[in-house]
Amino acid sequence: MAGCGCEVEIKNNEQKQLLFILLAINGSMFVVELIAGIMGQSAGLIADSFDMLADSFVYIISIYAVGKAYAKKQQAARLSGYFQIILGSLLMLEIIRRFIMGHEPESSLMIIISFIALIANVICLALINKHKKGEIHMRASWIFSKNDVIANTGVIIAGFLVYFFNSPWPDLLIGVLIVAVVIRGGLMILSEAKKV
Repeated sequence: MAGCGCEVEIKNNEQKQLLFILLAINGSMFVVELIAGIMGQSAGLIADSFDMLADSFVYIISIYAVGKAYAKKQQAARLSGYFQIILGSLLMLEIIRRFIMGHEPESSLMIIISFIALIANVICLALINKHKKGEIHMRASWIFSKNDVIANTGVIIAGFLVYFFNSPWPDLLIGVLIVAVVIRGGLMILSEAKKV
């Protein structure tokens, strides 16, 4: 029935359902990558696991924003951006600690777990892709999913480099790059939130 608001309600329900799926995938991969990162002494896996945690919080915030007034959606996007920046800064402290204390990452674990995470994130990116030009809270979710694919690919490459060079440096370097991607994603969302 025209003018009943049914289309908006359907759209809101679709967004929430999608965001819950993304939340489930990212929350599960956070646990898997964190455990593997600790077991494998990998700064890259730990950094990527916390990136998954950050994304999980972004999806929770986005779920809250669905169906709300536009100002609330902007507020949710800004909160997501600030959270990403804070998390990226904390991750940098962990990488510095690992640099000082020393570590020997397990390359095979890095490659296998990151490949699984890459598959999960490609699925997330495909699911959220049609919303990349949508409302601000959904664009935020798309940006973070895209960044995850980049980060996973980086950890896989770092795993091979750790194996070939028998050195922890590629793992530390990818950890720093993931921090940069996380912080850049947060800044992009803050910039997007200011435009609208």
